[in-house]
Amino acid sequence: QVQLVESGGGLVQAGGSLRLSCAASGRTFSSYSMGWFRQAPGKEREFVAAIRWSGGSTYYADSVKGRFTISRDNAKNTVYLQMNDLKPEDTAVYYCASRYRPGPYDYWGQGTQVTVSS
Repeated sequence: QVQLVESGGGLVQAGGSLRLSCAASGRTFSSYSMGWFRQAPGKEREFVAAIRWSGGSTYYADSVKGRFTISRDNAKNTVYLQMNDLKPEDTAVYYCASRYRPGPYDYWGQGTQVTVSS
């Protein structure tokens, strides 16, 4: 079992920045990768970014490339999502997720709200 707790969400004006954190506990040593997803009201959940625990390869949705940066601190079992130049369309609940192998994610956090005002 892996427990994931997100933090760092809030209200920010367009053009501003936020940094989300996802603290993992439990059986984290065998995790393959961690990802960030988001879900806006009335929309399906969508992929935002992911990072491999081993090697640190990163992946981004086209909509956030150049603005968001995912990173990890292995010693703290924490993954971050630095979000710059935020836009109103970035408003959503952001979820952290973990998986043991390529494919569907196994564990999800409770989500943190990000609201970007215009």
